Amino acid sequence: MLKIGITGGIGSGKTTVCRVFETLGIPVFYADTVAKQIMTTDFTLIEGIKTTFGSASYFEDGSLNNKHIAGIVFNNEAELAKLNALVHPAVFRAFDTWDAQLPKTIPYSLKEAALLFESGSYKMCDKNILVTAPMAVKIARVTARDNVSEEQVLVRVSKQLKDEEKIKLADFDINNTESQSVILQVLALHKTFLALAASHK
Repeated sequence: MLKIGITGGIGSGKTTVCRVFETLGIPVFYADTVAKQIMTTDFTLIEGIKTTFGSASYFEDGSLNNKHIAGIVFNNEAELAKLNALVHPAVFRAFDTWDAQLPKTIPYSLKEAALLFESGSYKMCDKNILVTAPMAVKIARVTARDNVSEEQVLVRVSKQLKDEEKIKLADFDINNTESQSVILQVLALHKTFLALAASHK
């Protein structure tokens, strides 16, 4: 089964694109959602976080002390790198487990991750998609969705790898703006991936 990575900067609409693939029967692994889940279920990860950031990282009921973690990694790249070094391998393990349980009749699966390129997980995928949108569109989407200011959005954007760098690592680009049909772009890629999957059998 082919593994296709998909990513995009904040406000690019990569989740919307993934939903279109799902309507075509393609399973999607949402890495960022899973990352939050396994921080309270993956024993190896939990122990790593406690060792690195202290036992206060978790409450007595086993739930994550987000305030404690955020207080350590916020605006501290070295500490954030330590956290990512623990979380990313755990997500890789979770993806492998998820992917292995999929029916063999499925031609390909998608791995959706905000840090697909930054984490290096794109190297584990057969092909990778970058979802892009103009900065003005991204800002408008995020300010409306998260009820934040344009300045706050720009701060988030500044912490992400620029699309100009991501496009060098991507195999395909989906332009998610009102001027181009996302559905038609997804259908074209779906056809490409089906052919690619058939040739790998």
